[in-house]
Amino acid sequence: MSFIKVGQDTKGQDIKLQYVDLGQGPTVVLIHGWPLSYESWEYQLNELPKNGVRVVAYTRRGFGHSDKPWNGYDYDTLADDLKAVLDTLDLQDVTLVGFSMGGGEVARYMSRHQGARVARVAFVSSVTPYLLKTDDNPDGVDKSTFDDMVEGLRKDRPDFLTTFGKQFYGDGLLSNPVSHATLDWSQSLALQGAPYATEQCARAFSETDFRQDLQTIKVPVLSIHGEDDETVPYKHSAKRLDQYLSHATQIVYDGAPHGLLITDKEKLSQDLLTFTHGSDNFDRTDAGQDEY
Repeated sequence: MSFIKVGQDTKGQDIKLQYVDLGQGPTVVLIHGWPLSYESWEYQLNELPKNGVRVVAYTRRGFGHSDKPWNGYDYDTLADDLKAVLDTLDLQDVTLVGFSMGGGEVARYMSRHQGARVARVAFVSSVTPYLLKTDDNPDGVDKSTFDDMVEGLRKDRPDFLTTFGKQFYGDGLLSNPVSHATLDWSQSLALQGAPYATEQCARAFSETDFRQDLQTIKVPVLSIHGEDDETVPYKHSAKRLDQYLSHATQIVYDGAPHGLLITDKEKLSQDLLTFTHGSDNFDRTDAGQDEY
């Protein structure tokens, strides 16, 4: 296993994140979603390096085999962790890809660290621009929804994550886009996370406002979202992105759930490859919407 030191905890102990570095070519940095680990990018980690891309992926603090300090799950700290990864590996002209919660790290990094070392960014099923319903964000999600998530985690985390995993991949009575084995695998990744990290990150991604962060991004932007995403609904997230990133290219996958990195893995990988190589020749044959 390979690890990168990103800082120290309140007791002066080093905090290290597990990562992988595969392939050669233009560099893509993959940032995973809640409550998983970099291993959730399994297909992309296997496919992208075959196509002339260097892929770096790491596991957020508190999850997987990375260190699990008690504190540091706010987006400023998480963006600083991302900076430590880019600086330690001396990565240049990277494509940052943030999935779900990871989209927040991308947005905050770009504003907090002036987009250093970054050539382009991609938001996939992202929580941006701002999920929480407030007086100045009336199109957001009511806070009670996130309160119920935290209550479910505290009451019975394995049971909550089992139900959450089915919604994540759009699994139901009439639709089974992934196997039971994949659901079990995803559950095993989620359970590696520390309970306190899982809860604090749920609060972070649901309550952090990324609207001003997005407006600082000047590099090319790609947004990919599932039309039937019930975990981070399109209407509360990517549909509103053009208000803050008018130059973004947006693709909506017809009928896709939140976990499209598995359910639509071939198409997602191809779109990321196209974007990373600097092209806008995306395959839109199954896209619900194109550019804004």
